[in-house]
Amino acid sequence: MSNSSSIIEFLLLGFADTRELQLLHFGLFLGIYLAALLGNGLILTAVACDHRLHTPMYFFLLNLALFDLGSEYCILTVMAYDRYVAICKPLHYGSLLGSTACVKMAAAAWGSGFLHAVLHIANIFSLPPCQGNAVDQFFCEIPEILKLSCSAVHLREGQLLMFTACLTTGCFVFIVLSYVQIFRVVLRMPSEQGRHKTFSMCLPHLAVVSLFVSTIMFAHLKPPSISSPFLDLVISFLYSVVPPAVNPLIYSMRSQELKEVLRKLML
Repeated sequence: MSNSSSIIEFLLLGFADTRELQLLHFGLFLGIYLAALLGNGLILTAVACDHRLHTPMYFFLLNLALFDLGSEYCILTVMAYDRYVAICKPLHYGSLLGSTACVKMAAAAWGSGFLHAVLHIANIFSLPPCQGNAVDQFFCEIPEILKLSCSAVHLREGQLLMFTACLTTGCFVFIVLSYVQIFRVVLRMPSEQGRHKTFSMCLPHLAVVSLFVSTIMFAHLKPPSISSPFLDLVISFLYSVVPPAVNPLIYSMRSQELKEVLRKLML
């Protein structure tokens, strides 16, 4: 690190000082990352190879399997719109979610995620070396980086975080409104079996969104009185490492078509 220009590297601190705990953490993270890689790889293969899965829902699921954390919320919002159109406007599903529209929405999600990442990365690497470069995390999380910054850069990054918060809030409101309309349609269905089947279509997406949103909200809205380095580490682990490993499991358990294709691939 140069003291005359800017931070060019960060030092990620270890989880523990003892060799045994370090090996335990290494094994845990390696297992979770391999499970995420295997699960998402299987979903990519299944959707790409089986024509029955060439639908907008599985197209967006394929994109979710490819996304990193920074863009995941964008594609989850698009998937909420897919469920809304499928349930509330089934006669217009083909016209509203044709192949061109799906590609444009996926491209918009990718583009917004890429722009969001570039803005934060460019700002982070303009940080002057005010308070060292040691990060008490397992990745360069923005709030942890801000602790090392000077007041002027902190203010600039704070403005970016405000933009991120507005974008995230907008996505969250859109998802909530979509499901309000979905639930209204489901509750008016005369058949209990029809209600159960329709709700089952939304359950995987709801589970993934709930896991993602609850951990993110708790991470950024928790009172300072209960904040601690260990709690921050656990929360970061929950919303950055767990969802990529859990998402394929949730969707494969709830989708009969996907389950059948995955079973064939694994035989």
